[in-house]
Amino acid sequence: MGKGIRGAMVAAMAAASLLFSTQSASAVAISDNCDVMPCSFGDLHLYYNSIENDGYDSARASFYGNIPSYAGGQYGAIIYTYVFGKNSSGYTASGTGKGVKNAAASAQNCAQYDSYRVYYNSSYQGASQYFNETYGVYCAGGKQVNLNSTLKNQNASQHFA
Repeated sequence: MGKGIRGAMVAAMAAASLLFSTQSASAVAISDNCDVMPCSFGDLHLYYNSIENDGYDSARASFYGNIPSYAGGQYGAIIYTYVFGKNSSGYTASGTGKGVKNAAASAQNCAQYDSYRVYYNSSYQGASQYFNETYGVYCAGGKQVNLNSTLKNQNASQHFA
């Protein structure tokens, strides 16, 4: 095989490799971290609106476990951003498609045995608000609470408490 053909083949293989690696690293928008990683049972739901502004009917994002940044991250080859999805009834609502970081106004702990803290900054830093476990009742009968005035629309991470 001549040097010109071999060089063209190497260049074509390098271009194909670059194309495939770029495609596998493309970002996806998700509203539930369990869509890209294994999870157990017991999410913390974040809502785009506060209770007095129809919070339960606004867009929702669901997270299980420790989330170092509501902006998103990477799991294996999947790069993702967190966005608010549809509301609890499955409809497009106020906030659907918007980024979660610094945009939630209320929350609902649906973890039967896990408590959470929501933090002002990424990596579990700054002011926080505690959300108690539901003591074996899924979503505690729909008990949704507003984020406090420090965290409303200024929330960046969550951690098991």
